[in-house]
Amino acid sequence: MSKNDPFNFDMRVSTAKKRNPRGRRGMSGAVETSTRVCDHDGCEEGGKYRAPKSRDTTEDYYWFCKEHVREYNAKWSFFDGATEAEIAAQEARDQKTRPFRKTVEERAWARLGIEDAHQVLGGNATRNPGRSAGRRLPPTERKALDILEGKDDWTKVEIRKAYKGLIKVLHPDMNGGDRSQEEQLAEVVWAWDQLKDSRNFK
Repeated sequence: MSKNDPFNFDMRVSTAKKRNPRGRRGMSGAVETSTRVCDHDGCEEGGKYRAPKSRDTTEDYYWFCKEHVREYNAKWSFFDGATEAEIAAQEARDQKTRPFRKTVEERAWARLGIEDAHQVLGGNATRNPGRSAGRRLPPTERKALDILEGKDDWTKVEIRKAYKGLIKVLHPDMNGGDRSQEEQLAEVVWAWDQLKDSRNFK
């Protein structure tokens, strides 16, 4: 702890253990700092393991050595001496569960008549929103992809295939000399020029 600490507050784990040595329990359940002697008659071993005295007194324990706590636990039952009615009442108490309390947000949505906040999005809540949530592309590449009727997740191979397919339909040499679609052909060629060297597509 720093001498300059204005609050004089020590949060170190070692200090907490010194203050409350009773709470230092090992993985086996043994309280390593216990100085008690085993409560079993005639045993002089250290009483490092606690065991409940009765179901009515949850804060009162016997302290046993490892051998005798195992022996005690094997014989002990929480319901020893209990009537059928007491057992049924305990089971009923154990089975009762409190309903989940609504969060502040859930109560606010409920005031608006909305059971689930996802309903705000309507039918689009679980649907793939498509291009709007796709990758960000420069405007020219986005326009080029639209001209080629491509998708955001296409590779360059797929884009080139779409480009070639459109060329076969639009080019006069491929469609029997029809020049009525030359303007659209120019757009397709422009689109391919924008995308063929793009780093946004594999």
